[in-house]
Amino acid sequence: MSAAGPANPPAVTVRGGLVGGLVKTARPRQWVKNVLVLAAPFAAGRIFESAVLIDAAIAFAAFCLVSSAVYLVNDAIDVEADRAHPTKRRRPIAAGIVPVPVAYAGAAVLFLASLGVGLLAGWQLLVVLGVYAAVQLGYCFGLKHQPVIDLCIVASGFLLRAMAGGVAADIRLSQWFLLVAAFGSLFMVAGKRYAEVELFEKTGAEIRASLRKYSASYLRFVWATSAAIMITAYSLWAFELRAGSESNSVWAVISIVPFVIAVLRYAVDVDQGNAGEPEEIALKDRVLQVLGVSWVGCLALSVFL
Repeated sequence: MSAAGPANPPAVTVRGGLVGGLVKTARPRQWVKNVLVLAAPFAAGRIFESAVLIDAAIAFAAFCLVSSAVYLVNDAIDVEADRAHPTKRRRPIAAGIVPVPVAYAGAAVLFLASLGVGLLAGWQLLVVLGVYAAVQLGYCFGLKHQPVIDLCIVASGFLLRAMAGGVAADIRLSQWFLLVAAFGSLFMVAGKRYAEVELFEKTGAEIRASLRKYSASYLRFVWATSAAIMITAYSLWAFELRAGSESNSVWAVISIVPFVIAVLRYAVDVDQGNAGEPEEIALKDRVLQVLGVSWVGCLALSVFL
């Protein structure tokens, strides 16, 4: 008998059958990441304009559709590997609840739907959606196994979301805003990977195969470098916001304090081996929540006063 894994999909029941399996594979819980489309409108002080909110809502919906399409493709490609995995074998496609051809068809429908929704906000958003889809599909079809490239691709997903809200609402994106978004994304991704590797080295817990190509020291280097660049870029952006403010508000500069402390606090959580998603860490750490609210409050005062 082969030890490579089960030849047939495991017996798993998903509420709603095929439709329920498609919904579960689309991972609607991950849509919370798409709230990042509000970052640019908020930073520009235009978050309360109805036209801007409509465009941001369109960007949010389009990214929900395109990201779900990518999840369907990813699970369809990895179906055999997932069936040999102790927990991933329960995913609807690996369990045989959603046939692979149906998953690909569902992904195609979601891709087209995302483009149709994105077109409502203009062709510029279509470009962002197209780049996101192309990069993420490249990840699914093999780039996930390439060291460094995989980190950059995952980080780019957060960056493109942050850009999408500004592009959809025709808001000029500051170069410092883009740098903060880019290296902030890389900081979170490298930090998560670092925590996973640390957890593996301490407990022998299962990790993704691509992570075996990284050492904890290398990921710590990427993580620390990204944090340093992010903090520097944010500080420069804060001074730019103050200089561009009609009232010369000092709140943008003050916001640097809770921002830096929050970054350092988040780093403590990651360093302790809390390898969950960034949103999970934020929901569990009360001090981090207070720092986040303080930072958003200072930034709001700098933008709207």
